[in-house]
Amino acid sequence: MLLTIAFWSAAAFVLYAYAGYPLALWLIGLCRTRSERREFQSEAFCPTVTFVIAAHNEERRLPEKLQNTLTLEYPRSRLQVIVASDCSTDATDEIARSYSSDGVTLVRATERKGKENAQRLAVEAATGEVIVFSDVATILQPDGVQRIVRGFADPTVGCVSSVDRFIEADGKVSGEGAYVRYEMLLRRLETRANTLVGLSGSFFAARRAVCTPWATDLPSDFNTVLNSVRHGLRGISDPESVGYYRNIADEKKEYSRKVRTVLRGISTLMRSLSLLNPWTYGLFSWQLFSHKLCRWLVPFALLLALVSNSVLAAKNPLYLATLSVQAVFYAAGVVGIAAPMVARAALVKIPAFFLIVNMSIVSAWWRYAKGERRTLWTPSQR
Repeated sequence: MLLTIAFWSAAAFVLYAYAGYPLALWLIGLCRTRSERREFQSEAFCPTVTFVIAAHNEERRLPEKLQNTLTLEYPRSRLQVIVASDCSTDATDEIARSYSSDGVTLVRATERKGKENAQRLAVEAATGEVIVFSDVATILQPDGVQRIVRGFADPTVGCVSSVDRFIEADGKVSGEGAYVRYEMLLRRLETRANTLVGLSGSFFAARRAVCTPWATDLPSDFNTVLNSVRHGLRGISDPESVGYYRNIADEKKEYSRKVRTVLRGISTLMRSLSLLNPWTYGLFSWQLFSHKLCRWLVPFALLLALVSNSVLAAKNPLYLATLSVQAVFYAAGVVGIAAPMVARAALVKIPAFFLIVNMSIVSAWWRYAKGERRTLWTPSQR
């Protein structure tokens, strides 16, 4: 009896984390009177903006990024551009200074302490009502800033996220398949229901008020949403604000990035447990629990489902069938990971990506349990 309860509880937990939560958001969105498009109808809205580019040893990619930034169609008198150098040791600082005549300002950390510390220096130097953060590797359309700041015409909005688009080596726009499409759908549903739980770290914007104080040891894309909620504001996703960046060529580095991202996310959540109080933060506390904590507990539910199902399979044909389904799914994932050429096939690509994501979560929990906390970042080479 206990094994039966364990199996179905674990299966239900995984189903809730990936399907039940989005379904609940959709139902809540149907009951909301707020239009999903209302935030993006103020084309004439034009606040002062500080555009921040955090960089560490980016001499190769910074010129392209700055050229792209200078083509942004936003009134120059209302746009401040800052390059925040995380104690770069190459020509990054010199390149940034060479654009000073174009209105680019350099702020430099005298000691390497991580991306968020460099961003803090930029926030302190910012003069704009809205601060836009963009990675060096992210390329924007000319109207990128104009689009992402439109959401702030709504006084309830504290931060705005872009959507991600990957560019392959041949220049074609792609992505991580179904997983990225799922994440972008989730952001749309969260926007319509209430608020986002996380932003796209490569391109997002926030009111300057929610950027103070600025944590230097927490991921800015997650913590900025939490700060917005603490201020009684919300985060939204603008489907027309797009950040384009190249896929990471080295899959091992991509796995390391996932581990690092989850580890820093867990660290942030553990320092913000008060936000899980529904009596204080209402619907957001449920969102934070469902989107973040439940997702990060999925690997353990999967393990419980597999172990309990293995024992039950010897006694009941139904459980033998469910065990077979699990075995086929995991086998397809292993094949996808072990054979890169085969991994391009949809039948193994999704299981492989699912396994990689959950293995990275387990690794992140293990590192967190050992006391590891990461603040430094090495930009992914794309």
